[in-house]
Amino acid sequence: MTQERWQRLTEWPLIAASVLFLLAYAWEVIADLHGPALAACETLIAVTWSVFVLDYIVNLVLAPQRGRWFWTHLFDLAIVVLPMLRPLRVLRLVTILAILQRTAGNAIRGRLLLYVACAASLLVFVASLAVLDVERPAPGAHITTFGDALWWAFETVTTVGYGDFTPITLEGRFIAVGLMIGGVSLIGLITATLASWIVERVAERDESQDAATVAHIQALEAKIEALTDALGR
Repeated sequence: MTQERWQRLTEWPLIAASVLFLLAYAWEVIADLHGPALAACETLIAVTWSVFVLDYIVNLVLAPQRGRWFWTHLFDLAIVVLPMLRPLRVLRLVTILAILQRTAGNAIRGRLLLYVACAASLLVFVASLAVLDVERPAPGAHITTFGDALWWAFETVTTVGYGDFTPITLEGRFIAVGLMIGGVSLIGLITATLASWIVERVAERDESQDAATVAHIQALEAKIEALTDALGR
């Protein structure tokens, strides 16, 4: 079996595993589960984690150049090593959506904007769960409910930072740093996309004006030639 065939076969199972992980983790954190319910969630999370470990190992074994594949897929390794990153695989759902625009440039730009919107929503949601998970048990924590965590995540990802909710644990601060970096990166993507759209529109307008000018000059040249022929007679 080739690596491409394996990836085609496992695309939807990995998406399903991502969704199951996200649902189980969200239920565990928001509901603050204990007892059998917590054990069930932990079991489901462990199963989905094993699916991604298997996928990573098989891809590494099937890769034509294993060393190069390893260094160019460090994010996949992070998904296996850091369980919090596994829900990011759910962004693959975007690839099955219809093309947003007809032209190639608009299709690429539309898909990028859709990725950015999905990534921003998922980033805020996952960061809310993560910070609530590590902050709630800490003595003197400011973030103790999912509503507080969600509000904090929106503040942080937009780099507003009102300061009404702040993480006090080391893990929570690491999550905040990652969320701020992600927010700045997403804003940069949006800005770059809008800038490229403006440049493209200006270029199209210049081209249309140039074409009109050339046509006008050609018409004048034709009239001058006709007038010269008439005078020559």
